[in-house]
Amino acid sequence: MEQVSLEVKNLKKYFNTPKGLLHAVDNVNFRIYEGKTLGVVGESGCGKSTLGRVILHLLDSTDGQILFEGEDVTHVDKAKLRALREKMQIIFQDPYSSLNPRMSVSEIIMEPLQLKGGMSHAEMYEKTKKLMDTVGLAARLENAYPHELDGGRRQRIGIARALALNPRFIVCDEPVSALDVSIQAQVLNLMLDLQEERNLTYLFITHDLSVVKYFSDDIMVMYLGQVVEKAPSNELFARPYHPYTKALLSAIPVPDVHAPRNRILLKGEITSPINPQPGCRFAARCPYATPECSKEQELREILPNHYVACHRAEELMDKK
Repeated sequence: MEQVSLEVKNLKKYFNTPKGLLHAVDNVNFRIYEGKTLGVVGESGCGKSTLGRVILHLLDSTDGQILFEGEDVTHVDKAKLRALREKMQIIFQDPYSSLNPRMSVSEIIMEPLQLKGGMSHAEMYEKTKKLMDTVGLAARLENAYPHELDGGRRQRIGIARALALNPRFIVCDEPVSALDVSIQAQVLNLMLDLQEERNLTYLFITHDLSVVKYFSDDIMVMYLGQVVEKAPSNELFARPYHPYTKALLSAIPVPDVHAPRNRILLKGEITSPINPQPGCRFAARCPYATPECSKEQELREILPNHYVACHRAEELMDKK
């Protein structure tokens, strides 16, 4: 039986602004099984990165529950958080701004080992060399600085640093969006190989739908802080039910000039995430909106493991 690595229940993160409460993450529920990848997609500002940071306690949650390997880790003290950091790590979007420019490659990768303690300098140095080899960084680069390397190598440093303490769960916050396409493939393949070798669990945040299909077991679509659809990767691409998911998928470029394009153009104003009204937040841009959409939309299982937050999901099933 598959073990649940991470479970999130009714998670919320609100920010105080001069105009009111900004609902960055609102009532999010999901679980990720050990060794699997959950892809989180949605347009900029939908709360993807905030969700990842709340799970890792880089931001405090407003409400809800975070369960890691069966243990409630929603509110933990400093000692517990320090221990939790060894098991839960993050790979950041921009490898340049997330690396200390005054530290060499080996110093950056060694830093988590120094903070943990319990190892001699020789042992830490040996482990750092192994980590560099694991992520495909040549030994000659150990004294190089981040500014001397290209984006792909910088991101490999970030991956090595995240792996230093042998974590079991990693938040990948758009880890390849700042890289060239050819380098993206190399980094993604490296991450998949590491997942297989170490049985890692990933929360993979991205806005690139082509990447998420290749990388994820399940995909969760977010819109203005809420989950609108969640399904196995192949199922979501074959049968998207929520109008927003359909619009997202229709925007994927097709490498065939003769292929028909059925692009869904969204019109209307984006609903403000500050003090939002009850109901579907996509309704203002949805071509299928009805008065019923002003009521709270529950995430319902309409097919095995396929959840949709739309009261017209079954009715719109066959509409493209």
